[in-house]
Amino acid sequence: MESIKIFGVRVDKVSLKEAVCKVEEFLQGNGPKTIYTPNTEIIMEAKEDEQLKEVLNNGNLIIPDGIGLIYAAKIKKKPLVERVTGFDLSIEMIKLADKHSYSIFLLGGEEGIAKKAGEKIVEKYTNVKIAGYNNGYFKGAHIGFPGHEEEREVIEKIKQAKPDILFVGFGAPKSEKWMELYKDELNCKVMIGNGGTMDIIAGKVKRAPEVYQKLGLEWFYRLIKEPSRIKRQIALPKFMFKVIFGKDVVE
Repeated sequence: MESIKIFGVRVDKVSLKEAVCKVEEFLQGNGPKTIYTPNTEIIMEAKEDEQLKEVLNNGNLIIPDGIGLIYAAKIKKKPLVERVTGFDLSIEMIKLADKHSYSIFLLGGEEGIAKKAGEKIVEKYTNVKIAGYNNGYFKGAHIGFPGHEEEREVIEKIKQAKPDILFVGFGAPKSEKWMELYKDELNCKVMIGNGGTMDIIAGKVKRAPEVYQKLGLEWFYRLIKEPSRIKRQIALPKFMFKVIFGKDVVE
C-alpha cells in the first residue's frame, strides 16, 4: 500500500473503496489490526508528540480524514487519492458486518450513547451482531489511569465478547494511544478510532449537511454549531501556513 508522510506521520494513499477492501482483508485474517483517522489537528499534535507519531505510524491503515491533508499533499505534488473520513469508513464497516454477520463492540461516549448507537445500527442493519458496548467514562489509560481496576473490567468485557470490529470513541489522541496500548489483548480483528461517529449514529449530534462535506468544510459547520471549538480549529490555518512555507513537509 502506497503512502506518504506529512510532518513525519504516515498517511495511506487510498480511496474509500480501497480502504473498505483493506478492512475486508483484515476481517478475513487474524487480528488485531488498527485503523487511525488523522486530520490536520491530529497531525499537528503528532508533530510535537513523538509517542503519538509512533502510534499513528504503527497503524495498519491510516486514512486521510482531514481536507487539509488532501490540500497539503496536492500542494507538495504528492497527491493522495481522496479524503476518506472515519465516519464514512465506519459506516462501510457496519455494512460489511451486515453482509457477513460480523459482530461489533461499541466503546466510548457518554453513558447510554454506545447502547443507543448499537440499537440504531441493528434497526437498519439487521444482520449486525452487537457484541457489547461501554461508555468512555471509566478510569483508564485514556484519562491517565493505565491499568486501573475499572479499565481492566472493560478490557475483560471486550475480550469475553470477542468482537470482529471494535469502535473506539474516546476522541483523539486518547483513542489512538489506548488502542496501541491494549490492542494485543482485546481479542478482536479490527479496531478503529472513530471520534464522534457513535454520537452521530445515536442521534446525539448531526453530521454536517452534504454540501459542507463535499466542499471539505465540515470543520466550518462544526465551528458554527460549536464556537468553543475555535481553539482546536486554529490548527488548520497553522497547518496550511507550515505546509506552504515549510520544507520537507510531505515525503
